[in-house]
Amino acid sequence: MESILQQTIEYITSMDPYEATGLIFGLLAVIFLIKENILTWPSGIIYVLVSLVVFWREKLYADFALHIFFLILNIYGWWYWVKGKKSSDTDDQPLDTSESEEVPVTHTSTRILVLLILISAIGILSMGYLLETYTDASLPYWDSTTTMLSFAGMWLTARKKIENWHFWFVVDVLATGVYYYKGIHFYSILYLVYIGLAVSGYLAWRKTMKVQTSL
Repeated sequence: MESILQQTIEYITSMDPYEATGLIFGLLAVIFLIKENILTWPSGIIYVLVSLVVFWREKLYADFALHIFFLILNIYGWWYWVKGKKSSDTDDQPLDTSESEEVPVTHTSTRILVLLILISAIGILSMGYLLETYTDASLPYWDSTTTMLSFAGMWLTARKKIENWHFWFVVDVLATGVYYYKGIHFYSILYLVYIGLAVSGYLAWRKTMKVQTSL
């Protein structure tokens, strides 16, 4: 036990500054997201920028590409949440900018959900093959799985759909193992914490939905 504690302390004191920054702002982004606080988006942008450096160094190219997409969706999510949307219905209605109300938490339509799953499956196989064949990527198929599921999860998050937490739970479990294997220990710890936060976030957003329907 003392040996483990000593190794942990040594790792913390010698931790890469990019990993440390990613850990802090990654946690802040999720905590703010659970609370439906708009600060989740600037926190997420900082997390993405430092993560790009980490993933490039570790040759996790699918994760690198993912975080470029994350940067775009963080900007989009920030804009979408600021504008607000009065309707509690979902994907087929245009954004209503005439109201300043908060964006409500809603369900994704079955059609959109099935489409996201199919696109994710195709993307995992295609990206995994390309990375394995044409690059020196580490863990190409595992990397591609977390990448494609995160694409879907991030889009659902930006649209404030409660199903985003289902995707994040699966991603967090897989990413915890991938980053531990790669030796990015604090990112592994971060995603381990994310597993609990995904459950907490789902419960919090479900409570919000019940409040919305009672109004």
